[in-house]
Amino acid sequence: MARYGRKTQNTVRQAMHERKHGTLRSGRSGRKVTSRTQAIAIGLSEAREKGQKVPSRSSRSSTSSSSSSRRSSTRRTRRHTTRHSRAHQ
Repeated sequence: MARYGRKTQNTVRQAMHERKHGTLRSGRSGRKVTSRTQAIAIGLSEAREKGQKVPSRSSRSSTSSSSSSRRSSTRRTRRHTTRHSRAHQ
């Protein structure tokens, strides 16, 4: 069975075409996209919004983001404890 539908393939092809011509922009910052993988991701995201046949996002990406947020909260805690201990000395 096909992984992506034909309309999805066309949407990704269009995003790749825009990247090649320098007209593809990222959504939030509006910067020009030069990365091939970023262009594919934008194409798949647009296809999802249109309701085309695209598999759901991989669970790996959501797991890595949660672990990175855990790391940053640990760093904040460490900084806070070191400042606090210096103040009492």
